[in-house]
Amino acid sequence: MQKRTENVEIATLAGGCFWCVESDLEKVSGVIDVVSGYSGGHVEDPTYEQVSSGNSGHLEVVQVRFDPEQVSYEEILRVFLKHHDPTDPGGSFNDRGNQYTSAVFYHNDEQKKIAGQVLVKMDGAGVFERPLATKLIPFEKFYRAEEYHQDYYKKNPVRYNWYRFMSGRDSFIEEHWSGKDGRNESTGEIDGYTRPDDAQLKEILTPLQFKVVREDGTEPAFSNEFWDNHREGIYVDIVSGEPLFSSRDKFDSGTGWPSFTRPIDERGVVEKKDRSFFMTRIEVRSRKADSYLGHVFDDGPQPTGLRYCINSASLKFVPVEELEAEGYGEYLKLFK
Repeated sequence: MQKRTENVEIATLAGGCFWCVESDLEKVSGVIDVVSGYSGGHVEDPTYEQVSSGNSGHLEVVQVRFDPEQVSYEEILRVFLKHHDPTDPGGSFNDRGNQYTSAVFYHNDEQKKIAGQVLVKMDGAGVFERPLATKLIPFEKFYRAEEYHQDYYKKNPVRYNWYRFMSGRDSFIEEHWSGKDGRNESTGEIDGYTRPDDAQLKEILTPLQFKVVREDGTEPAFSNEFWDNHREGIYVDIVSGEPLFSSRDKFDSGTGWPSFTRPIDERGVVEKKDRSFFMTRIEVRSRKADSYLGHVFDDGPQPTGLRYCINSASLKFVPVEELEAEGYGEYLKLFK
């Protein structure tokens, strides 16, 4: 966030889950702070339970304080509209109901005018197949959400990133706004996902996990969590929660590390040449978080002939019976 100034303006915006909107807009240069809350309903000082039930009439919103000398209201709106689905009249991704719909709560006539112009331009740009459903609503009151919702992406980065990825928000952003290199044009993020910084990761990872994923370390063979794991389920990135490997593709390579014949989705891993230790190998990293995973070799079994030799410390295992509860229900089909 930017240094506070005396010249401050406010924007109040609704784009579905306020955790995600807050996270995206706090990264915009010129934004001073972003607060999650509720607006537009008929209940005084509503609770999250009242809002999420749809009974209070409020929308989940964020209130953005920004320096207009550094970033304009129009620019704030453009970033906001590029980080959710403004064409959905019934909710936002997995969150359904009016409380999760898209809206701009304008604070004055000038904001109303600017917002209207931005919406018309974006609607006519041909980016979306459906017309924009973002509502223009006069601002009345803002109620700050409970403290555990504020900066949720910082307080609970792993859970937040799992939720965000599985909601479909990132894939929607990538499909409509990403450049050829997969980087979002408005923020430079990968598919809307921003890895927590190293200070945060040190708080949520064990020392070994941090050494592996961030410092390209290697854990001991035959003395790691998953080398001999035979349960059915999937293995996801310990940092981003992105699905990486399935137990159906796991085999005993005799090396003492978890080994797989292929990833769940080849797009989920990135291969790079590793010339350390006076040899050339193919290093494997996760796409979103850039976590170091291990290496891939061409001495594996059929049908691929490959061996993805992966550090357990880079992975979280989700058993098949917990896939639905953990938000990975779509991968149940792998085990039928």
